[in-house]
Amino acid sequence: MRIYFTVIGLTGMLLMGACSGAKQSASRKNATINNSTVLSQRADSLFFAAQRSKMLGDYRTAITQYADYLRLNKNNATVNYELARLFIEVQNAGNALIFARRAAALDPQNHWFQVTLADAYAVNEKFDSAAYVFEGLTQRYPDNEDYLYNKGILLAKADKPASALAVFDQLEKKVGVVEELIYQKQKLLLKMSMVDEAAAEIKKLISQEPEEIRYYYLLAEIYDANDRIPDAAAVYHTILSKDPDNPRALIALASYAKKNNDTVTYWSNLTKAFANPGYSIDEKVAYVYPYLQMMNTDTAKLDEGLQLTSLIIKAHPADAKAYALRGDMFSQADMLDSAEVSYKKALSLDDSRFSVWYQLMWIYSRKDDPTALLALSNNVTGKFPKEFMGYYFKGVASFLLQQYPGAISSLNTALEIGNGEKKFLGDIYSLLGDSYHATGQHRQSDSSYERALLLRPKDALIMNNYSYYLSLRGENLERAAEMSKQSLELEPESPTYMDTYAWILFRQEKFAEAKVWIEKALQYPEAQKNPNVLEHYGDILFNLKEVTKAVEYWQMAKDKGASSVDLARKIAEKRYIQ
Repeated sequence: MRIYFTVIGLTGMLLMGACSGAKQSASRKNATINNSTVLSQRADSLFFAAQRSKMLGDYRTAITQYADYLRLNKNNATVNYELARLFIEVQNAGNALIFARRAAALDPQNHWFQVTLADAYAVNEKFDSAAYVFEGLTQRYPDNEDYLYNKGILLAKADKPASALAVFDQLEKKVGVVEELIYQKQKLLLKMSMVDEAAAEIKKLISQEPEEIRYYYLLAEIYDANDRIPDAAAVYHTILSKDPDNPRALIALASYAKKNNDTVTYWSNLTKAFANPGYSIDEKVAYVYPYLQMMNTDTAKLDEGLQLTSLIIKAHPADAKAYALRGDMFSQADMLDSAEVSYKKALSLDDSRFSVWYQLMWIYSRKDDPTALLALSNNVTGKFPKEFMGYYFKGVASFLLQQYPGAISSLNTALEIGNGEKKFLGDIYSLLGDSYHATGQHRQSDSSYERALLLRPKDALIMNNYSYYLSLRGENLERAAEMSKQSLELEPESPTYMDTYAWILFRQEKFAEAKVWIEKALQYPEAQKNPNVLEHYGDILFNLKEVTKAVEYWQMAKDKGASSVDLARKIAEKRYIQ
């Protein structure tokens, strides 16, 4: 492509040597010609460079190059058009409209420039103006159906449903009954609350293709959305007359029966739909899944949900999703053994879904089986090394098995992966605090607890454990007392937290206050059976000079299972040993 143009306003040039008037005039003429040629070549170079950039998808560079071209020739309609298209691509609506208007003004007869102008109006949400452009195009090109259709769409977007409908009626006379056109018309009619007229449009499609079930669905949806339930039900019955096992019709009729408390019809239609292998398992799962939430308030939903999952398994015996859903049902109902069986079956069919492995690990953690949990989480971390929760559960299992270095390693790996939920991050730092304490790494333990509290500042359990470990070491007792008191404010009926607070007061040598709090704890049956609480009470009593009673409680602690060497010495020597 070669572009020619006139150069305006060239700068003067410095000429060397003296020349006659005629030679000077000739030189100026030659200079003008030479500069025109140079600028023409420069313009060509910019144009083709912009075209290349555009083809490579580098729209920003292309825009810069076209803009540079316009500095040489601002009246090139094609370049203004290209800039308008590019600004639409980069979602700069304002500039798109500026250049589209220029292109259309420079060459009003070019229909591509007019289409781009309409597009630019549309992206600026000036739908009336865009429709007006297409009105002009339809007058110039009366046989172009796309222009007429676009005019109707834009009028609809301009919230002029009656005008848009008139355009679509005009187009229907030209092209006949076309699905997309009918669909647009019925939307407009529904917007104008003309339900019967909208239904009549869909009936045109049914008359044209009476075996196309999709059109019956559209008709039923129109009635259903406008509370015309008897009309919708009649359409669904028509569908069943053509396809007796149609699941969508059965599900719809089941829902209508449920609203009318007709449980027999409801269950009959629902189970028939779920027994159909042709009914997508994904749709079945989506239908049943809300039962998991409803089970908490309606126990009947468990039996109903389990029956439906049985039908899903029967219809789709080789699909892991069916067993995983049944596992979720059992897990939600706290039927852990049954949930485990279902999850294992799901994994035997498809072991690629981490969500099912996660549920199985969760089951093992709830069943208090750390050995099985450790074996399973080892398998999971091997299969899914980038999944945070695999290492979390591995850390939990290792801690429960008192394999503290393994727990520390797994929990730190989970933190390194760093894609866990905030609630689990708090658990990890808390468990790390416990694990570091167990291995005597007190600085790391305290740091982990401080991080846990940053994430969960109102967690009574974290505050209790952290404060208790500090008291055992006799360190930072003021901070320990403050946290322990806070935990009691959050859970004032916890005998465990009362015991912790009493022990901290004991370590502060506030023996009388310590006795008050541990006696509060001992009012609870679980505290009366706890050997640690009983031993603590003995320690407090001894330091209050109640030696006989102290020995009595030390002996009770031993009888309840306490077996420390220090406890045996306390009893034998009848004195407190720190």
